[in-house]
Amino acid sequence: MKVTKGTWNGYDTYILKSQQLEVTLLPRLGNNVIGIRDLQENREILRRPEESDLDFYLQKPYHFGMPMLMPPGRIRRGHFEYSGTTYQFDQNTANDNHIHGLHRTQAWRVSDIDENDEGCTITTELLTADDPNWMRQYPIPLRLEMTLQLQGTSLMQRMKITNLGDTSAPFGFGLHTWFLLDGEPQRWTLKIPVSDQLLQDAEQIPTGEVVPLDEWEELNTGMNMANRNWDNLLRIGEKRPVSAELTRDDGYGIRYSADPDYFKYWVLYTKGESDQYLCIEPYTTLPDAANSTHSQDFTGLIDVAPEQPVEFSLQIDVIEKYTQLK
Repeated sequence: MKVTKGTWNGYDTYILKSQQLEVTLLPRLGNNVIGIRDLQENREILRRPEESDLDFYLQKPYHFGMPMLMPPGRIRRGHFEYSGTTYQFDQNTANDNHIHGLHRTQAWRVSDIDENDEGCTITTELLTADDPNWMRQYPIPLRLEMTLQLQGTSLMQRMKITNLGDTSAPFGFGLHTWFLLDGEPQRWTLKIPVSDQLLQDAEQIPTGEVVPLDEWEELNTGMNMANRNWDNLLRIGEKRPVSAELTRDDGYGIRYSADPDYFKYWVLYTKGESDQYLCIEPYTTLPDAANSTHSQDFTGLIDVAPEQPVEFSLQIDVIEKYTQLK
């Protein structure tokens, strides 16, 4: 159970290691977990960027690892108003909308490292007031803190958001987590409790209309990953647990769990027909939530009051094939 330092393209990485897993964090380029390696299976669990991917990573960092989205999804024309403040995010899609938030490749500061017999932990911090480009678009200063804790086959990710301003701020969070299917999607099955789905318009922004799952109902009992082409927004509703189970036909599996008090949506994305990737994306917040006519209870938009921190967590558990999913 230890934390060591490495490098990726000259940027420091911090590597958390147990007997089962090796987790690589890249704090100074977006604080992204760029890799999780299963040492027992000798396989990468996530889509890890190669050294040669630097230019692409800098352009679209949310294509690797488990990048954080603040807020997730698209915002129509990048514009909304909240609590008397006008927000104008950069319009960075073909339809002049905004996608996937302001957090990209900012440099986070490592504030604490702990190692003991039970596991190892690293905490990092970002002050958004130090980023003029962020403040230009989102003028309320925030302190963002992330803690990763590795214990055996479990990786816990905790987030803490503190509003350092004097006005309530809207907040949404998501992760664009790239799980590998190893070119064998037919061997993998996804089970994820969901209640219904949200329709999206031609610009991939939710219309607000909720419709039945129909063929997606199979996700509640287990859907094979062969021949899937997904980019769908699903609502958790009252379904429990708030977790996704991706299992291989030999019993090997991954359980991805999210805090039920905050996470309300899953996006499933395969980047074309399923082959190498399945992105399982937990969202606290409906895309374009601040412009929605639905209530905040429905959209999940988080009101962060001054000096009243919001905290939530997620967890990845790797289940080796000689054990059994519960």
